[in-house]
Amino acid sequence: MKVLVLGASGFIGLPVAQALVRAGHVVYGVTRSEAKAKQLAAEEIIPIVAEAGQTEKWVQFASGLDVVIEAIGGAEIGTLSLKVLKDLSAATQTHRPSHAPKLTYIYTSGTWVHGDSRTEIITDTTPCFKPVDLVSWRVGREQEVLHDPILNTVVIRPALLYGRSGSLLAPLFKSASEGKVAWYGTPGGRYALIHCDDLADLYLRVAEKGQTLGGLVFDAANDLTESADDVLAKLAEVAGVKGYEYIKPSNLYEVALGTTCLLRPYLGRALLGWQPKKPGLVDGLATYYAAWKASTQL
Repeated sequence: MKVLVLGASGFIGLPVAQALVRAGHVVYGVTRSEAKAKQLAAEEIIPIVAEAGQTEKWVQFASGLDVVIEAIGGAEIGTLSLKVLKDLSAATQTHRPSHAPKLTYIYTSGTWVHGDSRTEIITDTTPCFKPVDLVSWRVGREQEVLHDPILNTVVIRPALLYGRSGSLLAPLFKSASEGKVAWYGTPGGRYALIHCDDLADLYLRVAEKGQTLGGLVFDAANDLTESADDVLAKLAEVAGVKGYEYIKPSNLYEVALGTTCLLRPYLGRALLGWQPKKPGLVDGLATYYAAWKASTQL
């Protein structure tokens, strides 16, 4: 396949692009900087230097691609993701041969669309009644993606990510390194989690079978959720810190970080044979904390 990854140097995009390359596919990676472009080239990923929103710099490839994966982030992601969808759809309609299979577009959402609940177990196909306020717009965006008439669309919702440089958990690790384990939320919470490598494996499987998966939404999470108290207590032990504490959130992002999501996804397992293999966050925390520390010194 020929695949283009938007956000190819990011925490999600880079492992995804690497997994696709290892599987033998031709991978183009859109990144913002020349320095990151060199890193992509060293990984046998063909770099395209552009902001994801500068669609004119990469959308020209749409006519000959098999898959486009959107894995972008940043403060303007709401507006940006809509522009990417509309521009890609329009370019595909204009330049892709009418006899060709539909271009597969994989949109990255997130499991926070399920909202916060300590009582209800949810799955990939559970309706999103009360999404976390920070990402409430994503529910509508998912539907815009899934109902695009030109593209063959799939949505992947990563859970809270861990591994490598830490992703959203990096500030938690930083607090531990400074002698105080403190995080947002309240006692008794639970996290839906996924390692970035296991997530990349799901993207690979969805990309390879994308033509049969149009219209589906895959939640990407480990088989079991993990106790927030267990995570914080283990981190305190690993970092040599006495105890831990919860911080009262001061904004919507911090509220989202403390979200409890009793998620039991099944579609990836049932349809694609996908199964996360990495140790959970608590079991592998010593390794993950060490990886984060090493990443801060690169």
